[in-house]
Formats: sequence, C-alpha cells, structure tokens
Amino acid sequence: MAARSGAGAREPRSNGAITVDFRNASPAPVLLITGPEDYLAARALDRIRREARSVDPGLEVTRLEAASYGAGELLLAASPSLFGERKLIEAHGLESMNEDFLKDAIAYVASPDPDIVLVLRHGGGTRGKKLLDALKASGAPVVDCQPLKRDADKAAFVAAEFKGSGRRIERDAVDALVAAVGSSLAELGAACSQLQLDATSTVDVATVEKYFGGRVEATAFKVADAALSGRSAQALSAFRHAIETGVDPVPIVAAIASKLRTLAKVAGEQGSAQSIARTLGMQPWLVEQAQRDIRGWTPKSLAAAIRAVAEADAEVKGLARDPGYAVERALAVVSASARAR
Repeated sequence: MAARSGAGAREPRSNGAITVDFRNASPAPVLLITGPEDYLAARALDRIRREARSVDPGLEVTRLEAASYGAGELLLAASPSLFGERKLIEAHGLESMNEDFLKDAIAYVASPDPDIVLVLRHGGGTRGKKLLDALKASGAPVVDCQPLKRDADKAAFVAAEFKGSGRRIERDAVDALVAAVGSSLAELGAACSQLQLDATSTVDVATVEKYFGGRVEATAFKVADAALSGRSAQALSAFRHAIETGVDPVPIVAAIASKLRTLAKVAGEQGSAQSIARTLGMQPWLVEQAQRDIRGWTPKSLAAAIRAVAEADAEVKGLARDPGYAVERALAVVSASARAR
C-alpha cells in the first residue's frame, strides 16, 4: 500500500514528528494517533480505513490490544497474506501496553513493512515513552487528539466541519450550535453532520433553533442572550419555561456568567478584533460580537451584573432555599444593567 504520510501534514517538528489533522489522516507504514479525545481519534481511524479500502476492497484488518498482547502477535499479523491482500493493523490501548508489546513494537517501527499500514492508538500518559519517542523521531505521522475545552476551539471545529463539507453556516449560528450541543464533541460533530445533510440553505440561528432549541444548553443560551440584550421579560419567560420543563438552573447561570466574562475581557482590550482575538485566544467574530454588545455598558453596570450573577451562582449551588428566585433576581439586575447603557 503506497504510503501517503505527507497528505495534510504540517511541517515536521524539531524531533522529526509530522503532525497531521484528524481530517487529513491517511494510510502510512506507521501512524500514531495520540491523545484522550476518542471522537477525534475515531474520525481519524475511520478515514484511514476508508482510504485503505479504496485501494484494496479486500483489505485485511487486524486489531491488537496492547494491554493483553502476546509476544510475536504483531510480527504474525504483519506476515505476508496467503492471498496477497493488503493489511491494516490497528493496535489499541497503548497507554496500557505490556512489556511484550513495547518490545515488539519498537523492533517493528525500526523497520516497518512499506506495504502494511500500522496504526497505533495511544490515549495519553507516559506509558511506552521509549516507543513514542522512536515514532516521533522516525518522522511517522502523528494525529494529536486533544479535548476541545474552550468555546472558541469548539467554534473553530464547527466552522472547519462546514468548510470541509462545502456548506455555509452563519457566524451567529456557530455560536448557537456550540451553546446548544457543545458539552460533547461527539454530539457537536453529529449535529454538524445533521445540519449539513438536512438544511437546504445557509445554516442560520433559526435553523439551529429548529433542530436543537430544546436542548438544555440552547435554553441557557437563549436566557443569557435575552438578559444581556436588556430584554427582561423575554429572559424571565424563557427561564421560567426552562424550570417548568425540568431544566437545572446551574447551566443557565453558567451561560450568563460566561457571556459577562467575555464582555469584561473584551472591554479591557484595545485594538482590532483580530489582534484582541489573538491576545485572548478567541475567535475574531466572537470578539466582534462582544464589542457590539459592550457598547454603552459602563464599568459600574458591568460590575453590578457580574456581582449579581456570582451571587446567583452560589445560591443555585446550595446557598438558597429558592434557586429559581435567585436566578430571577440576577436576570433582573443584568437586564437593567443592559438597559442602562
């Protein structure tokens, strides 16, 4: 199988490793998929399988478990096939590899078969460091699958998903989608796929609301957005509906606090949206949105809103007998602060 390790790769690092985006992972004699984010790792592995099968539909796939590995299994799996089929070997659980696997893998990586694809999946940690160092030094492609914790990173993920599919999504819709299903990267990826398949035009906020408006995160987003826009009645109505349908007030308060923190960060910066985005590690369009939202806010009104939400956060986490009333009081303060602009 022809190795195509350079497809979609970045420049090699100083240690010889070549980093590859999970969307561009391609068959290579040896390829390392590392990091704890299983969804990205699964996407990378699926792509490698598809490309390998496109070359040979009769591809022989062998799965090895590094933790329960028996000496010689890798060499046996890599031996020539009786009928000449191409081979893909997947070794999983390298973070728990035993000594037999470590020994055999180091030996194989030193002189891999160019017609076989070996994918090594390491979930993270220091186990097998000697093997990982040998892989990176050899120039083998490395797909680094780290969790996307910041909303800015999740927004970039959504934008890239749509760009890769050729579909369009409005910037506000990206924010709405992350707010609706961003707690799980797998769910966020599935939501992108669903919208790409079902939506007949550019995806906007209304489309996201149609498909995912009933989610807890989407409800929190709506309440926060209304409050920070000064629409007190709409914020209270959305919050009361959420409570009546069993939504916990904690994520709603968290959404309001997150938006206020963004306003506070942007309010203290000078320069273009692009430069502020680089400084704060945010997407430029999120900075632009915050710059629009912060207009007219004073340091005093912003501080009052942040203080009210901080008090509500403590109250909904156990300090108040009536968490709902605590949130309603905070919403009133935030909405009044917004209207005072």
